[in-house]
Amino acid sequence: MSNNTLFIGLGVMGYHMASHLSKIVPTSVYNRSPEKTDAWLIDFNGSRVDILHTPLNNFDFIITCIGNDEDLREVYLSETGLINNSKAGTILIDHTTASASIAREIAKRAIEKNLHFIDAPVSGGEQGAINGQLTIMCGGEETAFKQATPIMNNYAQAVTLLGKNGAGQLTKMSNQLAVAGVVQGLAEAIHFAEQAGLDCHQVIDVISKGAAQSWQMENRSDTMINGEYEHGFAVDLMRKDLNICLSEARNLGAKLPVTALIDQFYADIQDMGGNRWDTSSLLERLRTKLKP
Repeated sequence: MSNNTLFIGLGVMGYHMASHLSKIVPTSVYNRSPEKTDAWLIDFNGSRVDILHTPLNNFDFIITCIGNDEDLREVYLSETGLINNSKAGTILIDHTTASASIAREIAKRAIEKNLHFIDAPVSGGEQGAINGQLTIMCGGEETAFKQATPIMNNYAQAVTLLGKNGAGQLTKMSNQLAVAGVVQGLAEAIHFAEQAGLDCHQVIDVISKGAAQSWQMENRSDTMINGEYEHGFAVDLMRKDLNICLSEARNLGAKLPVTALIDQFYADIQDMGGNRWDTSSLLERLRTKLKP
């Protein structure tokens, strides 16, 4: 294999993931907004591909990092999509956070065309993408996964196969469930310390040395205390992910009472105009809505 690679989706995450990839293997890019492609090509080595009008026979790996289930259906399953236009044997890697059902649907269609599909959502946020230190949760065939791992290692610190197609997405749901609970707990801890008249920075410094320590506390507590919410994953995107989690939970018969509540807290943030604030803005909801 020549390892020629096409990366589709130059958003907050994909822009940086593709940049790491371009330093190692020949990389072509596509984004629905041409200006993002223009900016990427100025910054990094690669070429432009119009996936709607260009044969895709030159690529051994095609990677996507786009929006949601409907975007995936268009990009993969439409008449002009990847399933119908990629050469046999191509490994398709999707980093979108989406439903397990769409991952399984794409995988089934891929098999019919002698293609390989891996659902591979990521965790680590924009900073993880910038640093090439993402965690990637995968579902798919083991043989294809082993071939794809060296590609993903260019922008990841951990790449793990969790099971058949859909397992990557289900694991990402578990990740988002855990994150939501931790962020709400941290927001409440800071809010409580504020109301008690304590030095919040000092409180966090102390409790971070014990059982309360978390990535969120390590990386977000200072900005939360300062009321800064421009440092990561947006509330709109978190609500999208939590809705996926809650829908899947209904299918599985799983009970997620805390997640359902926190999802409504994020709806309050949206009502406050905080759609693009990062997920740590749960603290601002407490400060605003629960003022005496």
